[in-house]
Amino acid sequence: MHISQAFATRSPEGSEGPDAGRMRARRPARGRAAAALTAAVAFALVLTGCGGGGNSAPKSAGSAADADRVEPLAAPPAPKLPVTVDSADGAKVTIDSTDRIVPLTGSLSEIVFTLGFGKQVVARDITATFEQAEKLPVVTRAHDVSAESVLSLKPTIVLADTTTGPAEAIDQIRDAGIPLLVVEPAKELADVGRRIDSVAEALGVPSAGAELKERTESRIAAVQKSIPDHADGEKPRVAFLYLRGSASVYLLGGAESGASSLLEAAGAVDAGKESGLDKDFTAITSEALAKAAPDAILVMSKGLASVDGMDGLVKIPGIAETPAGMDRRVVSIDDGVLLNYGPRTDRVLTEIVEQLYAKGGTGQ
Repeated sequence: MHISQAFATRSPEGSEGPDAGRMRARRPARGRAAAALTAAVAFALVLTGCGGGGNSAPKSAGSAADADRVEPLAAPPAPKLPVTVDSADGAKVTIDSTDRIVPLTGSLSEIVFTLGFGKQVVARDITATFEQAEKLPVVTRAHDVSAESVLSLKPTIVLADTTTGPAEAIDQIRDAGIPLLVVEPAKELADVGRRIDSVAEALGVPSAGAELKERTESRIAAVQKSIPDHADGEKPRVAFLYLRGSASVYLLGGAESGASSLLEAAGAVDAGKESGLDKDFTAITSEALAKAAPDAILVMSKGLASVDGMDGLVKIPGIAETPAGMDRRVVSIDDGVLLNYGPRTDRVLTEIVEQLYAKGGTGQ
């Protein structure tokens, strides 16, 4: 496992962080915010050796408290196969069986299980952290795919995205004759439906995909309708920080961090993006934080734990001087779901809204 060029020059998904991405030289790197973040997660894992209340949104079916589980569709899938679909890397892939499925990212696993194919999934990537998948064998070493482990399970279809790697492992799986579909990664709310459609089509259940997409999008819309009015007319400014304390990784998210779409959907302003950070991440400095001036800070739960919670967070230079630091105002979301942009996105949005407006719509 290695750190990406994007992180080396600028800066970071995860699930253990938000979803499994890997930046690879032969695959597009720019604009892959989720992949960049996973690269930082992977880097931190190498170094460390581990991988609200108030005026809130309604609980979605499968509430935020149940975010470690997925909620499959009620009707069992009835695939119509074979199907031939276009892969994001230019290949055409024909799938004639869904008996043994291997999704190679946590967000793809989430979609497959939610479509009702959980019993056919025979392995997981390390970033598939939800409860139904936890007993499956892991076919990644850190965040790199082990082609040998995948092939030993005799899959009938493998699902990846353009950040999955290394490239040699993808080629080895394809060269063995296994149908392997590459899907574009998710970077914002608008990608949720597209990803569901792509996976459902490949599994021969486009109607189930349409049902799941409608369910997911309607739940997201319901959460947004519950957002309280801002008493002072000002939207809260929220900075997304990526933290891995043991690895001394402290990053401020910008326009391509992957969090902007969620924050904006929650009625907030992405403080990093608004302050002029047009890339994915930059190292946290007192100057950058002062310019961002966040009212609240969004973090992944493991990242917050890695700096010893709120008490440790405010010790990072510049944070204590921000409005968020002075108010000790943090929104903490589980690493395994924050940036997945999958069927559980409504739960993520619910948690953000509940924590951000915990004192009732003022953003204070």
